[in-house]
Amino acid sequence: NFSCPQMTSHAMGSDVGTNPELCANYVRACKRGSSLPLIAKMTPNITDMVPCAKACMEAGADAISAINTIKSITDIDLERKTAMPIINGKSSISGYSGKAVKPVALRFIQQLRDGIPDLPISGIGGIETWEDAAEFILCGATTLQVTTAIMQYGYRIVEDMNHRFTIEVLTR
Repeated sequence: NFSCPQMTSHAMGSDVGTNPELCANYVRACKRGSSLPLIAKMTPNITDMVPCAKACMEAGADAISAINTIKSITDIDLERKTAMPIINGKSSISGYSGKAVKPVALRFIQQLRDGIPDLPISGIGGIETWEDAAEFILCGATTLQVTTAIMQYGYRIVEDMNHRFTIEVLTR
């Protein structure tokens, strides 16, 4: 996970995801320790994801997932005059996800598809409907991940997306 915004060191999380050399080093270390497929989860907190994704693939990653959460301050506690979330009594940078990040996710998926042809990409970020799923696939995602929508609407949303996608796309 080269994208988690809640890390305590520049050698962790989304700060690693902006550095191709660190990305490659971490992928190589993971591949040495496991024979399982490795999907490098990229950060959207970067201008161009392609150099880091290329470094991950050259180091042995099997695929890329994009995007994870966008660094943010999710709210302000007006009583304490402190940015949320509050961790150990202090303000903390957090990650923002859901429908609002979909345009950012689609841009990065398209950029990855253009920059690294035939790259296996697992699309993440704001997928709530079969139309969202279709847009990610059309931009270049080969698989999809849905988490925030499941937290909001329950697991049934995946069945609904699959059913509607089958009816709307495959029957045309």
